[in-house]
Amino acid sequence: MSNIRLPHRGFAAIAAIFLIVVLAALAAFMVTMSNTQQLTSTQDLQGTRAYWAARAGLEWGINRANTTNACPAASSALGAIEGFSVTVTCAVATYADAGLTPNLFRIISVASTGSPGGIGYVERSVTAGLER
Repeated sequence: MSNIRLPHRGFAAIAAIFLIVVLAALAAFMVTMSNTQQLTSTQDLQGTRAYWAARAGLEWGINRANTTNACPAASSALGAIEGFSVTVTCAVATYADAGLTPNLFRIISVASTGSPGGIGYVERSVTAGLER
């Protein structure tokens, strides 16, 4: 009886294990990319919403300064706009020019949500200048 050795014995099992490992790594990569895309999309949407909430606060501050010709007190009276905390601050300066004393207003509105440093934290700030 002769001993015949098969040189490729067990090769299919090694190839199958390698293929399973490669497919599992590819699936894990796809799941990670999907989660990253969802998080990025959500943060982009929240950033846009924060901008418009800050813009609403700015419009409120401009209206108050324009109707009263005085700087509205620092306020978070707007409270929460669509889940965003909106704070409006104002600074006024007066100067003399040809017998007139116009007021220069600098109004800043900040909208934020979440806690600073957290994954869901979003903040937007808008500023306007008004001469009256």
